[in-house]
Amino acid sequence: MGSEGPSVVTIHVTGFKKFHGVAENPTETIVSNLKDFMLKRGLPKGLVLGSCSILETAGQGAISPLYQIFQSSVTGPNVGRIIWGCFQLHLGVNSGATKFAIEHQAVNEATFRCPDELGWKPQRVPIIPTDGRITRIRETSLPVNNLTKALAKMGYKVIPSDDAGRFVCNYVYYHSLRFAEEHGNKSLFVHVPLFLTIDEETQMQFVASLLEVLASLY
Repeated sequence: MGSEGPSVVTIHVTGFKKFHGVAENPTETIVSNLKDFMLKRGLPKGLVLGSCSILETAGQGAISPLYQIFQSSVTGPNVGRIIWGCFQLHLGVNSGATKFAIEHQAVNEATFRCPDELGWKPQRVPIIPTDGRITRIRETSLPVNNLTKALAKMGYKVIPSDDAGRFVCNYVYYHSLRFAEEHGNKSLFVHVPLFLTIDEETQMQFVASLLEVLASLY
């Protein structure tokens, strides 16, 4: 399918392992099961589901594997228009959430209220120093409001968000948005609730529907 060029949408998905306060991260389950789930459901025409990776819930100490995944998205097979989709729950932001949240932006600030899984606890530190102040914002080029409306029409509880927090979620999203801008890709981050709030089957259906809506943009 790689010869089809821009008509192929390749989507790489990441989730996170456990972290402080969240012993079982729903995104690890979602991403681990996503390929089999989509195989049974059927991939939309023109969609290639690329890598499905589980990241350590860490900032600075996990940058190397994160960028290895980024690089594979622009050098691997089936490279068309690539949307970088990360699905994760952040305790500080969404442990009590009742809806999915599609994140519009990330901020160049790392302020961790608790240490990450590798023991790092930055306070008001720029994620990328060469980007300047911690108030610098990077936004996704994807139509967050349109995505939200399309998914809401399908019956999902979903909202747009302008606050990805200041923990690992925001940290990863900021790096991803910068990489996407430099390489002409797309990047998107979605926060999900706990399975206790929205059950696993519904969350799997939501992510599958999101992939289909993203593919339909192209």
